[in-house]
Amino acid sequence: SQGINKMKIEKTFTVQASQDEVWKFITSPEKVAPCIPGCEGAEQTGENTYKASIKVKVGPIKTRFVVDIETIEERPPEFASYMTKGEEGTKSSRLKASSTLALIALEDGGTEVTYTSEINLLGRLGKFGSGMMQKVADSIGNEFVAGLKEQVEK
Repeated sequence: SQGINKMKIEKTFTVQASQDEVWKFITSPEKVAPCIPGCEGAEQTGENTYKASIKVKVGPIKTRFVVDIETIEERPPEFASYMTKGEEGTKSSRLKASSTLALIALEDGGTEVTYTSEINLLGRLGKFGSGMMQKVADSIGNEFVAGLKEQVEK
Protein backbone atom coordinates (compact mmCIF):
# COMPACT_ATOMS: atom_id res chain seq x y z
CA SER A 1 0.00 0.00 0.00
CA GLN A 2 1.20 3.49 -0.80
CA GLY A 3 1.45 5.73 2.21
CA ILE A 4 1.10 9.49 1.95
CA ASN A 5 2.65 11.83 4.46
CA LYS A 6 2.12 15.56 4.65
CA MET A 7 4.63 17.56 6.63
CA LYS A 8 5.03 21.23 7.28
CA ILE A 9 8.19 23.07 8.25
CA GLU A 10 7.93 26.65 9.44
CA LYS A 11 10.97 28.47 10.82
CA THR A 12 11.53 32.11 11.66
CA PHE A 13 15.06 33.09 12.60
CA THR A 14 17.36 36.09 12.64
CA VAL A 15 20.63 36.40 10.75
CA GLN A 16 23.17 39.07 11.69
CA ALA A 17 23.69 40.31 8.13
CA SER A 18 21.94 42.80 5.87
CA GLN A 19 18.85 41.87 3.89
CA ASP A 20 20.80 42.18 0.61
CA GLU A 21 23.61 39.93 1.86
CA VAL A 22 21.16 37.30 3.10
CA TRP A 23 19.17 37.49 -0.17
CA LYS A 24 22.31 37.04 -2.30
CA PHE A 25 23.34 34.04 -0.23
CA ILE A 26 19.96 32.38 0.04
CA THR A 27 19.28 32.61 -3.71
CA SER A 28 22.64 31.06 -4.71
CA PRO A 29 22.16 27.28 -4.87
CA GLU A 30 25.90 26.61 -4.66
CA LYS A 31 26.01 28.48 -1.34
CA VAL A 32 22.77 27.14 0.13
CA ALA A 33 23.34 23.47 -0.79
CA PRO A 34 26.10 22.90 1.79
CA CYS A 35 23.72 24.20 4.50
CA ILE A 36 21.16 21.48 3.72
CA PRO A 37 21.97 18.24 5.58
CA GLY A 38 22.81 15.43 3.15
CA CYS A 39 22.65 17.67 0.09
CA GLU A 40 25.26 17.21 -2.58
CA GLY A 41 25.84 18.36 -6.12
CA ALA A 42 23.37 21.21 -6.49
CA GLU A 43 23.63 22.52 -10.02
CA GLN A 44 21.74 25.02 -12.10
CA THR A 45 19.92 23.35 -15.00
CA GLY A 46 18.07 26.34 -16.43
CA GLU A 47 17.33 29.98 -15.75
CA ASN A 48 15.08 29.16 -12.79
CA THR A 49 15.74 25.45 -12.27
CA TYR A 50 18.19 23.42 -10.23
CA LYS A 51 18.92 19.78 -9.59
CA ALA A 52 20.28 18.33 -6.36
CA SER A 53 20.77 15.04 -4.61
CA ILE A 54 19.82 14.74 -0.94
CA LYS A 55 20.65 11.85 1.37
CA VAL A 56 18.00 11.18 4.01
CA LYS A 57 17.83 8.75 6.91
CA VAL A 58 14.43 7.70 8.23
CA GLY A 59 14.49 5.09 10.96
CA PRO A 60 16.40 2.13 9.53
CA ILE A 61 16.21 3.40 5.94
CA LYS A 62 19.02 5.39 4.38
CA THR A 63 18.13 6.68 0.98
CA ARG A 64 18.83 9.37 -1.59
CA PHE A 65 16.37 11.67 -3.34
CA VAL A 66 17.14 13.35 -6.64
CA VAL A 67 15.16 16.58 -6.73
CA ASP A 68 14.38 19.31 -9.24
CA ILE A 69 13.82 22.74 -7.74
CA GLU A 70 12.10 25.50 -9.65
CA THR A 71 11.94 29.14 -8.61
CA ILE A 72 8.29 30.12 -9.03
CA GLU A 73 8.51 33.74 -7.93
CA GLU A 74 11.20 36.16 -6.78
CA ARG A 75 10.74 39.65 -5.37
CA PRO A 76 14.29 40.68 -4.40
CA PRO A 77 15.30 41.17 -1.68
CA GLU A 78 12.26 40.08 0.28
CA PHE A 79 10.38 37.08 -1.09
CA ALA A 80 10.87 33.89 -3.09
CA SER A 81 8.82 30.77 -3.65
CA TYR A 82 9.93 27.38 -4.93
CA MET A 83 8.48 24.11 -6.12
CA THR A 84 10.49 20.95 -5.46
CA LYS A 85 9.78 17.57 -7.04
CA GLY A 86 11.83 14.46 -6.71
CA GLU A 87 12.05 10.76 -6.16
CA GLU A 88 14.16 8.17 -4.44
CA GLY A 89 16.84 6.68 -6.65
CA THR A 90 14.83 3.45 -6.60
CA LYS A 91 11.63 5.36 -7.49
CA SER A 92 9.96 3.82 -4.43
CA SER A 93 9.07 7.22 -2.96
CA ARG A 94 8.19 10.55 -4.53
CA LEU A 95 8.13 13.95 -2.93
CA LYS A 96 6.61 17.26 -3.84
CA ALA A 97 7.20 20.38 -1.79
CA SER A 98 6.14 23.96 -2.04
CA SER A 99 8.32 26.43 -0.14
CA THR A 100 8.54 30.15 0.54
CA LEU A 101 11.24 32.45 1.88
CA ALA A 102 10.47 35.88 3.30
CA LEU A 103 13.15 38.35 4.42
CA ILE A 104 12.56 41.43 6.58
CA ALA A 105 15.27 44.00 7.28
CA LEU A 106 15.61 44.71 11.02
CA GLU A 107 16.56 48.05 12.57
CA ASP A 108 19.78 46.64 14.01
CA GLY A 109 21.05 45.74 10.54
CA GLY A 110 20.12 42.07 10.84
CA THR A 111 17.51 40.18 8.81
CA GLU A 112 14.54 38.14 9.91
CA VAL A 113 14.01 35.12 7.70
CA THR A 114 10.81 33.09 7.60
CA TYR A 115 11.00 29.79 5.76
CA THR A 116 7.97 27.59 5.15
CA SER A 117 7.71 24.30 3.33
CA GLU A 118 4.77 22.00 2.79
CA ILE A 119 5.95 18.56 1.83
CA ASN A 120 3.95 15.65 0.41
CA LEU A 121 5.69 12.30 0.44
CA LEU A 122 4.27 9.28 -1.38
CA GLY A 123 5.49 5.70 -1.44
CA ARG A 124 7.46 3.56 0.98
CA LEU A 125 8.62 6.48 3.14
CA GLY A 126 5.01 7.65 3.31
CA LYS A 127 4.26 4.53 5.37
CA PHE A 128 6.23 5.79 8.35
CA GLY A 129 4.18 7.51 11.03
CA SER A 130 3.68 11.17 10.26
CA GLY A 131 5.07 12.05 13.70
CA MET A 132 8.35 10.38 12.81
CA MET A 133 8.52 12.04 9.38
CA GLN A 134 7.73 15.43 10.90
CA LYS A 135 10.66 14.92 13.31
CA VAL A 136 12.99 14.18 10.40
CA ALA A 137 11.72 17.27 8.55
CA ASP A 138 12.14 19.44 11.66
CA SER A 139 15.65 18.24 12.28
CA ILE A 140 16.62 18.95 8.65
CA GLY A 141 15.04 22.40 9.04
CA ASN A 142 16.97 23.12 12.25
CA GLU A 143 20.30 22.00 10.78
CA PHE A 144 19.62 24.12 7.70
CA VAL A 145 19.02 27.23 9.85
CA ALA A 146 22.17 26.60 11.90
CA GLY A 147 24.29 26.02 8.78
CA LEU A 148 22.91 29.08 7.05
CA LYS A 149 23.54 31.38 10.02
CA GLU A 150 27.09 30.05 10.37
CA GLN A 151 27.86 30.68 6.68
CA VAL A 152 26.25 34.11 6.35
CA GLU A 153 27.40 35.54 9.68
CA LYS A 154 31.07 34.59 9.38
